[in-house]
Amino acid sequence: MNMQRSIRFLIFGILMLSLSAAAIAQISIGISLHIGPPALPVYAQPICPGPGYLWTPGYWAWNDEGGYYWVPGTWVLAPVGMLWTPGYWGFAGGLYAWHPGYWGPHIGFYGGINYGFGYTGVGFFGGEWRGGSFFYNRAVMNVNVTRITNVYERNVVVNNNHVAFNGPGGVEARPTPEEERYAHEQHTPALAAQRQHETEASHNRQLFASENHGRPSIAATDRPGAFSGHNVVAAREAGAPYHAPSMSPREARASGDNREPERRNMENNRNSENNRARDENRARDENRAEQRNEHQRAQQEHAQQREQARQGKSEQRNERQQAQRDQKQHQQAEKAQHKQAQHEQKGQHEQQKHGGGGHEEHKNR
Repeated sequence: MNMQRSIRFLIFGILMLSLSAAAIAQISIGISLHIGPPALPVYAQPICPGPGYLWTPGYWAWNDEGGYYWVPGTWVLAPVGMLWTPGYWGFAGGLYAWHPGYWGPHIGFYGGINYGFGYTGVGFFGGEWRGGSFFYNRAVMNVNVTRITNVYERNVVVNNNHVAFNGPGGVEARPTPEEERYAHEQHTPALAAQRQHETEASHNRQLFASENHGRPSIAATDRPGAFSGHNVVAAREAGAPYHAPSMSPREARASGDNREPERRNMENNRNSENNRARDENRARDENRAEQRNEHQRAQQEHAQQREQARQGKSEQRNERQQAQRDQKQHQQAEKAQHKQAQHEQKGQHEQQKHGGGGHEEHKNR
């Protein structure tokens, strides 16, 4: 019995170490920091601009000159059938590292962070794909039902935890078995519009935590890069009291950290995006060529049908003309026969008349 219990404890310990190792292995080597991100601000969701848009929650990104800055949440026109797994900050080994988000057929692990609007920390409850159409859960998504009819309503339990990182001192969550499987699926990095959205946010001083103290005036937008207008939403409050870091952004960088892994990762993302765009262009060109061939084949078939119809009409006309000629010849032949019969009958009558007269004259003699 003790031996069995020891074996169970050993297996349990190995599983826990495996999960911990897997969680640490997922830490990005692009950015390593000594200071963690501020809490997530509290804000409302702007209305969805139209069908096919998916919500991508806001997050704190990093800049070596100004430190953490807020990338507003926004609606993004999603690849059909794909869902967005948000990026997150993870704390391990005394350092904070960023895990980039990605598009995939399922929602993966995003640190257990409560981003809101269906992203409760595990999975996504804001909507679902049904065939080629996305259906929105009105319980957590701000949609206009007169413009978007693909809706349903399912209540979601919402927690008020606004911590923005995973790990000790933050949200201590680990991937579920399903999320572990989803991590091995084929993923697509952030779209060009999302990357541009983040870049533009890094150029806006009011989005830096040092300026807004965790309460950005541009917390969310209705479209990527739309940082002005009536559809821009300001944060109602900071997720927690803001504490300015005790070191500069340059000092916050971990020793030995460099931009090469990050640059390599960005280059891989760009290459992946370029390959995807090239594949899409090739598929679009092939589709257009096939449509063009189909159109040409349809035109040829239509021309053949017209020619066959013309030939059919010509044959019918010839047959009708031949029938008319045959009928005319038949009528002429009947008329000639009738005339010949009348002529013969007249000749016989004349013969009978002349023959009868000679006999009478001989009798008189």
